Amino acid sequence: MKRSDALAPLSRDHHQALMVAMVMRRADADSAPAAFARFESFWARHGSRHFDVEEAELTGALPASDEEWARGCERMAVEHARMRALAQRLAPDDVAGLAELGALLHDHVRFEERELFPYLEEHLDPAALEDLGRRIAIRERDC
Repeated sequence: MKRSDALAPLSRDHHQALMVAMVMRRADADSAPAAFARFESFWARHGSRHFDVEEAELTGALPASDEEWARGCERMAVEHARMRALAQRLAPDDVAGLAELGALLHDHVRFEERELFPYLEEHLDPAALEDLGRRIAIRERDC
């Protein structure tokens, strides 16, 4: 399914996240420092800002009375918090930590792309989706 223009910037970040997650999950003792450096670079350029944009703009995109949406947003927030905590403790030689964070990042992106974003695209009217896209673009530019 083609992603809406409104969510395309977030999906582009997701593509980068999946590439980093793969490197992290495959890391061994020899490749761990390079995987760590790749994650740090991604996190500084995209990851941290991406979470902030999603939390600021997606959470309120649909009414809180939509229980399915509320559950999806809660999962997003919990996983973001867990990944932030893991990222803070991660060390260049922590093969297990790289694998854990890489797996969580992979699964999180898949959840958003396969469940959260399609639900939002299906339930927002075109004008609201376009407005959301403008707000996402502004936040991404300002971060």
